[in-house]
Amino acid sequence: MTALPLTLSAEVVTARTRGLPLVALESTIITHGMPWPQNVETARAVEAAVRAAGAVPATIAVLDGTVHVGLEPAELDRLGQAQGVMKLSRADLAICIAQGRTGATTVAATMLCARLAGISVFATGGIGGVHRGAEHSFDISADLHELARTPVTVVAAGAKAILDLPKTLEVLETLGVPVIAVGQDDLPAFWSRESGLKAPLRMDTAREIAAAHRMRGALGIAGGQLVANPIPVEAEIPRSRIQPVIETALDEAEARGIAAKAVTPFLLQRIFELTDGRSLVANTALVLNNARLAAQIAAELV
Repeated sequence: MTALPLTLSAEVVTARTRGLPLVALESTIITHGMPWPQNVETARAVEAAVRAAGAVPATIAVLDGTVHVGLEPAELDRLGQAQGVMKLSRADLAICIAQGRTGATTVAATMLCARLAGISVFATGGIGGVHRGAEHSFDISADLHELARTPVTVVAAGAKAILDLPKTLEVLETLGVPVIAVGQDDLPAFWSRESGLKAPLRMDTAREIAAAHRMRGALGIAGGQLVANPIPVEAEIPRSRIQPVIETALDEAEARGIAAKAVTPFLLQRIFELTDGRSLVANTALVLNNARLAAQIAAELV
């Protein structure tokens, strides 16, 4: 690890020295998800949720060509106000580092960096997946293949509801990625607790999930696990309410010719507007909920 352009925050160094549980956190929510200062306030709230649940947070980003695993307070503030920040997935990570640039990590890049730092559990909001109309556009997130390659357990509220969830589930099955719903049989759908799709697997405790993570390693099976943690009941936007909003936003994106990496930010912004901000409130609640569960899983692994 010392030969890599990688640095650990003081808190992460202490956690590693003492053998404390660690939870990786992504940084695109800071740079591409919310405006300043709400972005940094939310990032700090997520880190606090991890600490309150008994683990140590490690927010991951690339600053001036160096991978930072854990951000110091001043670094988090700097990232939250930075302009021209790259959005990093597997394809972009090495280039960003080689060019000495600053970038925020998506699910795929966060998993890669977490593995480099020896972190086994990662909390996020929702993963990317198969986009609507992918049979024509072939627009499929690198997150799915990363889950099949990198041995990190990812806690999310399912895949983002703007995606084609049945196709996303099929691809994950083909790639051999365990999809584990927590405490229910239905697959969560980000803002909604239910998608109408039966989850392939169900587990009810952090201990079960941690045991499955260990067993995959013992068997030499590549890749990680997707833990689909339903949004808290009080923060949910039911599927019957959010689905028409998603369809409206999708129609607008198609009419405007918005494609590729621009699709998801556009859709999330329009859904925020169409729900009068309720989608962002729900998003924050589900990220905090995922952070707490990820901390419990990390503690069981330790």
